[in-house]
Amino acid sequence: MSNHRSNRPNSGGEQVPEPFKLWGGRYSKSTDHVLSKVNNSLTVDKRLFAEDIDGSIAYAKSLEEAGLLTASEFKVIVYGLDEIRMDWINGTIKLLPRDEDVHTVNERRLFEIIGPQIAGKLHTGRSRNEQVVVDMKLWMRDAIRSLQQLLLDLVQGISGAAERNIDVLMPGYTHMQRAQPVRFSHWLLSYAFYFKEDYDRFAEFGKRMNVLPLGSGALAGNPFNINRQKLAADLGFDGVSYNSMNVVSDRDFVAEFNFLCTLVAVHMSRLAEDLILYSTKEYNFVELSEEYTTGSSLMPQKRNPDSLELIRGITGPVFGQHCAILMTLKGLPSTYNKDLQCDKSGMFSVYDQLQMCLELMGGIIKTMRAYYLVRRGIPFREAHHISGEVVAHSEKVKIPINKLTLEDLQEISPHFDETISRIWNYENSVEQYTVVGGTSRISVQEQIRVLRDFLDGQSKLIMQ
Repeated sequence: MSNHRSNRPNSGGEQVPEPFKLWGGRYSKSTDHVLSKVNNSLTVDKRLFAEDIDGSIAYAKSLEEAGLLTASEFKVIVYGLDEIRMDWINGTIKLLPRDEDVHTVNERRLFEIIGPQIAGKLHTGRSRNEQVVVDMKLWMRDAIRSLQQLLLDLVQGISGAAERNIDVLMPGYTHMQRAQPVRFSHWLLSYAFYFKEDYDRFAEFGKRMNVLPLGSGALAGNPFNINRQKLAADLGFDGVSYNSMNVVSDRDFVAEFNFLCTLVAVHMSRLAEDLILYSTKEYNFVELSEEYTTGSSLMPQKRNPDSLELIRGITGPVFGQHCAILMTLKGLPSTYNKDLQCDKSGMFSVYDQLQMCLELMGGIIKTMRAYYLVRRGIPFREAHHISGEVVAHSEKVKIPINKLTLEDLQEISPHFDETISRIWNYENSVEQYTVVGGTSRISVQEQIRVLRDFLDGQSKLIMQ
């Protein structure tokens, strides 16, 4: 898309008559002041100024190719839109009380810069209903790429931490009770695979939502002979929508985006919860860097995991926005209804919060320190009846399992012999699990290799 300044054409400079409303031609009374406030979405959707301009330039090109604009008129429109873009970027755009949304601002300014005679032609066959959707999809496409990059950074950070700490052992837990010894890296990599799956889901969603809505009109389609396939290619869409009524009321892509963001937030919240516990003195498995903790004015010995608590806390409002868009959609009749104006605030909010949390979690992982743990006797195999009897006997005599004598064990079962001492070696324990997905050193190294290959593959795709 063109985003440069050009020489100002001779046409234009006329001011737009007051009031400037895209829909107000038949109205003789002014809008109630409270309705005007509720109806105004500019504080939210001004974020779409660049996408609105990109869509308008591409649509103007379609109008030119369809013979509805001359080549010179197209150039004048592009000039005007480039001027508006620079006003937004430089912060010199003037917003007026009567501007309802970003579309109104851009159209008003285009009228002011190049005059109504040419500027008015840009809206030929186009409705704000479809304009909103194309702007949102253009924005969302970039948002998905940004979140994917942060997910890659997080997976890379986790893989690096797993490699550095591959020899650290820790208890694995079920029901918040110590169960089997595992490698610290094995636990940490379990979250890396969550985030890899999140990345893959965004990739699949990005392809599914990348369908051009422009050319659908208000609800019945476009009455002019524009080439929608060419328009889709110009804007980087993979295809065109096939039902205009579906398009103008479709916000499924917002609901799915919010859901995917919520799922990432949930995964981060679970990781945050584990790290909060593991960084306490009671567990003492990891130490968080001072950069990501705060102190206490009353208790100087404390190092509070505020960063992790905030990540955990932000998950709530992210999920709330997912619920909100679904509740907005559930009772709507077909095609466009003004309820849909509530679609963008949640979309922007979940993106902003998730972006911040992913960056924060990446820093926490890269700077935390894992400890070689002081471990007491914990049963790691309770899979059959004999093990159960050993545990029961240990509890009865109040002696840890690894302190029971061979004679004690042989009273429980004659199958025990001198090799039992190897069981109490935790390195031997974790090294049993050599299957794919296990916690042995070779299995954990294979997990890291799989993630490295994934990261390398995605990096190559991004560079293409």
